[in-house]
Amino acid sequence: MKRLSIRAKITLWFSAVLIVVVALTYFVILSASRQIIQKTIRDELIQTVENNVDEVEYYASIDDLYADNDVDYYAHFDGGYIEIDDDFLDAVNEIYTSLCRTDGTLVYGENPIARESAAVAFVDSEVQRVTVDGTLYYIFDRRLETEGLEDLWLRGIVSETQGEVELSAISRTSLILLPSLVVLAIIGGFLIAGRTLRPIRQIADTAAQIREGNDLGKRIELSEGQDELHQLAGQFNEMFTRLDESFQTQQRFVSDASHELRTPAAVISAQCELSLEAPQSQEEYEEALRVIQRQSRKMNRLIGSLLDFTRLELQPERYAKEELDLSGLTESVCEDLALLREKNIELRCEAEPDIRFTGNRELLTRLLTNLIGNAYRYGNTDGHTWVTLCSDENAIVLRVQDDGIGIDKESLPHLFERFYQADASRSGEGNGLGLAMVKEIAGFHGGEISVESEAGLGSTFTIIFKKVQSLMFF
Repeated sequence: MKRLSIRAKITLWFSAVLIVVVALTYFVILSASRQIIQKTIRDELIQTVENNVDEVEYYASIDDLYADNDVDYYAHFDGGYIEIDDDFLDAVNEIYTSLCRTDGTLVYGENPIARESAAVAFVDSEVQRVTVDGTLYYIFDRRLETEGLEDLWLRGIVSETQGEVELSAISRTSLILLPSLVVLAIIGGFLIAGRTLRPIRQIADTAAQIREGNDLGKRIELSEGQDELHQLAGQFNEMFTRLDESFQTQQRFVSDASHELRTPAAVISAQCELSLEAPQSQEEYEEALRVIQRQSRKMNRLIGSLLDFTRLELQPERYAKEELDLSGLTESVCEDLALLREKNIELRCEAEPDIRFTGNRELLTRLLTNLIGNAYRYGNTDGHTWVTLCSDENAIVLRVQDDGIGIDKESLPHLFERFYQADASRSGEGNGLGLAMVKEIAGFHGGEISVESEAGLGSTFTIIFKKVQSLMFF
């Protein structure tokens, strides 16, 4: 049983239950049919006798008898004549009718158990039972009340076995139809089970193809549907998507790290080899160590930024959101960074008070720090940087503007890509991850970032947080 497929198991269980149900149905049909047939026999017995009551007539003289043009059969009775319809002679559905006197004397008709039923008293309009040689017979008597027939009774008799023929026919029909229906139902159930379980086979085949081909981009293709298997397939596709994204992120991390770390690693290696080739002065050794130190710090910053990206992409749940005062956070960050006074750049902050927002304090601080740091790095000496925060009915708007060297139009579409730096003059101490991280953090909070810039005139970075992502004016 354990080696059978799910389709076979379902079909076997379905077949077993169906066979039991059909067997019970068969016995119920036979039982109900027997009761119905017996009732039908009794009803037909009563109906036949009642009909024959009207077929017996009494005539006082032979002239009166001949005056009736519908003469079927007649017999002399108590100084007169009895006319009986010739249909009276026939046994209708094995129902026998006899005309008897009150003392039991047979006047006319047929009684297959006349001797055995002689002891059964006449009872008007009541079905009686008598058993003869193990066979049950039903007896129904009707008193004739027409003038001249007061001493006569009509007795109808039918055997219980009269219904055996009908019951046998029902039994034979049931034995043919019910097994046929069982076979058809089992075949239909087998086909339906196969069709219903087809998505499972497609899921298994897709998983096998992914495993063999290492193609996480492949998806389970099913027809439209809302049943449990389609929902399962949808969950698998979402899982494959998450795995593919994780794998792509891992590959991107390895690729980015190896590419960006190659240069500082090569510089450190080259500096070490140069210092070890021949004895050098103390000043030369100190310069070599400073080069190594700078490259090591650059590597540390790069690795830290890459790890932050990876955590934000793969484990966003690590960054819990809370309701915070975005106005106070913005002012606090600006106050701290204004103390740097890099290139004697003046930092000004205008934040609308009491703007509440649901987000992660650490990430939002990183976002502001990166944008302001970028303005410092590429600003002009004695320049300005403006940070503004405001809100309306639909959104919260954060804007960082500078009057620095600006960005050329060709670089704007690539500005938020990882490791992208517009040109050597803008490279400075950056690693090309600051603005990419800003975009990632904005997206994490449901925001959208845009930039407007012109070479030589400065840049404006704008982040819009929709109100559905925020809570304000508490």
